[in-house]
Amino acid sequence: MKIPPFVLASASPARRRLLQTVGIEPIVQPSEFDESQIELSEPAELVKTLALYKAETVAPQFESALIIGCDSVLSINGEIYGKPADFSEAIARWQIMQGNFGDLYTGHALIDNQQKRTLVKSQVTRVYFAQMSEKAIKAYVATGEPLKCAGAFAIEGFGSFFVEKIEGCHSNVIGLSLPLLRHMLEELGYDVTDFWQQ
Repeated sequence: MKIPPFVLASASPARRRLLQTVGIEPIVQPSEFDESQIELSEPAELVKTLALYKAETVAPQFESALIIGCDSVLSINGEIYGKPADFSEAIARWQIMQGNFGDLYTGHALIDNQQKRTLVKSQVTRVYFAQMSEKAIKAYVATGEPLKCAGAFAIEGFGSFFVEKIEGCHSNVIGLSLPLLRHMLEELGYDVTDFWQQ
């Protein structure tokens, strides 16, 4: 089967870097989908629904391509959190997160325009956060990094200092589960190593 172009329906530099790290050079086409119109209280369903809408928004722009849409949220004590709106919200969030744990959910929607097939799945990783002083919280938020990420932290950045351990898929915390993507591609009949030849 011919290997189609791989399209990332996301503006996330972290997701793009993840794909590049494993030999997939994606076409980046952010969806600009308005996430605020979707309200679901179950985190796995929320991220799958948002991922699908993002992929579906971009898919018609490509005749023959694989389009991946992703969305991540952090769930702590039953509350769902996305990107904090501002510095004060990020500080308040970290006051809850520090010394606690949360479940990071990422939805993955893979549309194969070549075969007219769509797969939607989610992955969850448990993240344990360090005990932090007020000074450390404010200093971390001042870097601006928490404002760019679902869950207000980046495990591949400054935030890695404050993650004690994770249970589950590491790349899922960055925004795209590479093992899950491999399974989804295999389900559609592709071998990930074929993308390395392009």
